[in-house]
Amino acid sequence: MLSSTSEYALRAVASMAVPPIVPWSADALAEKTKVPRRYLTRVLQTLAASGLVQSKPGPGGGYILSRDTSEITILDVVNSINPVRRITTCPLGLKSHTSLCPLHCELDKTYAMVEESLKRVTIQEMVDSANPILPLCDTKPELPI
Repeated sequence: MLSSTSEYALRAVASMAVPPIVPWSADALAEKTKVPRRYLTRVLQTLAASGLVQSKPGPGGGYILSRDTSEITILDVVNSINPVRRITTCPLGLKSHTSLCPLHCELDKTYAMVEESLKRVTIQEMVDSANPILPLCDTKPELPI
């Protein structure tokens, strides 16, 4: 349902959300997220253009979240990359379908539930989850290089 690019963006944001909150180099994020660096750089640029991430140049620079993790939802990240596409008109362009047919109506309801579910979870809630497994971490997080 979500694109690979959205998954990559969520991996990057989850990595940046685990304390300590410090700028991450593209190389460190690529290694952590298992996303090819060149592709991840494009994802990070898109996240920056949407205002979720800032790029800080120079020594000690890197990528850092622009807002507090309690203010960013999973849906915010997904929408910045590849929004969930709701069905508002007949995808086939049938003129007789002045409203959605039963199939497309049910599909749109499913997309609405996905949107609602992703909107309810903040990045902070995900990181603070009672689940003992930290997102993208085998062990205690290390400082990025």
